[in-house]
Amino acid sequence: MKISYNWLKQFLKIDAPTEDVSNMLTDLGLEVEIVEKYQSVKGGLEGIVVGHVLTCEKHPDADRLKITTVDLGNGTPVQIVCGANNVAAGQKVPVATIGTKLFDKDGVEFEIKKGKIRGQESHGMICAKDEIGLGTSHDGIMILDENLKPGTSAAKVFNIEIDEVFEIGLTPNRADAMSHMGVARDLRAALIQKNHSLELITPSVSKFKVDKRILKIDIDVKDTSLAPRYCGVTISGITIKPSPNWLQNRLKSIGLTPKNNIVDVTNYVLHELGQPLHAFDAAMIHGKVTVKTVAAGTKFVTLDDVERTLHEEDLMICDDKGPMCMAGVFGGKNSGVTDNTSAIFLESAYFNPVSIRKTAKRHSLSTDASFRFERGIDPEITEYALKRAALLIQEVAGGEITSDIIDIYPKKISDFSVFLNYEKAFRLIGQELPKETIKKILASLDIKVNNTSDAGLGLTIPAYRVDVQREVDVIEEILRVYGYNNIAISKKLNATVAKSSRTEDYKVQNIIASQLNSFGFHEMMANSLTTPDYIQHSDLLKEEYNVTILNPLSNDLSTMRQSMLFSGLEAISYNINRRNGDLKLFEFGKSYRKLLSGYNEKKHLTIFTTGNRMPESWTNTQKPTDFFLFKGYVSSVLARLGFDKLINLPNTNDIFAEGVSVGIGNDVLVEVGSIKKSILKHFDIKQEVFYAEFNWDLVLKLLSNKIKFTAIPKYPEVRRDFALLVDTNVTFESIYKIARQTEKSLLKDINLFDVYEGKNLPEGKKSYALSFVIQDTTKTLTDVQIDKIMNKLQSNFESEIGAQLR
Repeated sequence: MKISYNWLKQFLKIDAPTEDVSNMLTDLGLEVEIVEKYQSVKGGLEGIVVGHVLTCEKHPDADRLKITTVDLGNGTPVQIVCGANNVAAGQKVPVATIGTKLFDKDGVEFEIKKGKIRGQESHGMICAKDEIGLGTSHDGIMILDENLKPGTSAAKVFNIEIDEVFEIGLTPNRADAMSHMGVARDLRAALIQKNHSLELITPSVSKFKVDKRILKIDIDVKDTSLAPRYCGVTISGITIKPSPNWLQNRLKSIGLTPKNNIVDVTNYVLHELGQPLHAFDAAMIHGKVTVKTVAAGTKFVTLDDVERTLHEEDLMICDDKGPMCMAGVFGGKNSGVTDNTSAIFLESAYFNPVSIRKTAKRHSLSTDASFRFERGIDPEITEYALKRAALLIQEVAGGEITSDIIDIYPKKISDFSVFLNYEKAFRLIGQELPKETIKKILASLDIKVNNTSDAGLGLTIPAYRVDVQREVDVIEEILRVYGYNNIAISKKLNATVAKSSRTEDYKVQNIIASQLNSFGFHEMMANSLTTPDYIQHSDLLKEEYNVTILNPLSNDLSTMRQSMLFSGLEAISYNINRRNGDLKLFEFGKSYRKLLSGYNEKKHLTIFTTGNRMPESWTNTQKPTDFFLFKGYVSSVLARLGFDKLINLPNTNDIFAEGVSVGIGNDVLVEVGSIKKSILKHFDIKQEVFYAEFNWDLVLKLLSNKIKFTAIPKYPEVRRDFALLVDTNVTFESIYKIARQTEKSLLKDINLFDVYEGKNLPEGKKSYALSFVIQDTTKTLTDVQIDKIMNKLQSNFESEIGAQLR
């Protein structure tokens, strides 16, 4: 939310530095994320002054150029070469002096420098309207009022507005601060706490009066629970035209684009007071205005030319012919203000927040009006805001107020009553505050003290503070105005030592996250909400398993994810599109399914790699990640978790082009593989992606809480190598199994360190170079023992797989 400092000053007479105001707002809970400078003309006409053309002569070497002498008010006239046809001696003109920064039509900055044009020196530039941002005309230079004094700043001549705009990260509970008046109200409370007593200046509506009673439009509210308060008035004889500069500047400063004087006034009051308004073309209203719901399936075209199908619970503003506006959300195409409008029906209302929120979400609409209505506005300013807008419309569009205000408010929305217990307040705040300070803070927040006692205060909270309905809410209000930073930090720290298992989920996650990080992986956290369309990529994902959201923000965020694969691929695609294609990512998260037995959540650890193994460098050649390297990462994680007796199981997941499942017994701990190209194509990924998905619930279930350790051997290990000639269909796995069965106790490690196929080998053969590490933990091995083991290994290799020793 953007708040203009100049606008705030209309409510509070302050001149504090922007930084101080930012800090106060942030301390109040209205966190200022950034402060931006606003200028009604880009550059603020800085460096542009009024010049008096003293002489004007034809350029000796260019027919279209003229040499002028210009008085800039500093006593030393300067020479400026000008190409405009209408420049002449005696004129007062805008001059961009040396060093001035101007902007072209595309917003690109350029600087005025001293130079030579066709051999003649030029010390500045005499400007046309479009060159300084005051219009689009380039027919010639601007001719200014002849009474202006040379050297006068152009910013002063053209009343350039310079403002500073606070970008506030407003939390959803602070509906009361969704306007300049609301922010000013909070800021005033902070200033009072700092002993700066200021009056909150609200716009006067005392001049409101009915000019003629010639255009009455009746109002009928069918359901006052959906529209507890509804006001309307007619204004006739208006002229639709652009708003005056002051109004346009206010809207532009907070990022709004001016439309016309009527629409601009409704937007202005919305951001000034927090009350949404809507103006209907009175000529387009047939009969009376009726506030009601309509039949399900009714078609309605909104201002954006989209035909929408209405729900039976959507509250609509209708006339005798049908719907005109989605109440509190969006206007209709055929009832809005046009250039031909001469009379309007102006609406100001308080709508049920839940009803507006459901309608806005249902139709995927989010407007400034719905943003406020669905959080809860002030029901007491409905009529006041209507009068304020009516007076502004008369000011900028002319016209007369041609009806009494109709105010349908059958049941007043009550203020909230709360009892504040001093003892509880002091306990939650962390220190005892003076009771008079508490009362002062409450008064500054418009919270009335009805009765006092030694125990506490009986309070009445204004209805616009929808977030303050409980005692703890009042305590929070006291604390944020008093200042969190003003609460003393206790010198005593109390803590409870909790006993927890080594296999607590968060502990295991931290261990594995640290390990993966050491391998060069980055942790990612994706949204659990996703699109239901992803189920088409796997037969294991079913539409009936989808957990759908009742009020989704969009179709792309309407379903809880059944698989964590696709959110990871979204992240990979995003990075690749930004030239970051070498990725190692992991995520701890959940998948969600709706089964016959009920809703089901599963925890997972997913790992992704794609691209090259190492960053590009002169010290290494680029080599892409392959399956074996990736499976090594997975094996390292399993080893760190303490799983050793693992087996490879058949892969049954259809997301893999090639893959393998690793488990214990029949339980699959992790599925590993390369993602199918058809899936990658959907995400516009053209490089191979490797993916592993751990069943984290099963991992935690099978983890042992016992610490396993092995003493470091005292006796040396011995390495022996074999070069075996084997058939090309013989795998290392078969050799590994034979070796393990041959010597189970002393053989500690088996490694394949070279494979050769080709020249000097018989056809159908390959050479395996193997190392064997042998060790006895109780004594030093003798040559006789070692030779006996190696001979036995050679014999079994020859008999079982036909190996030959090279």
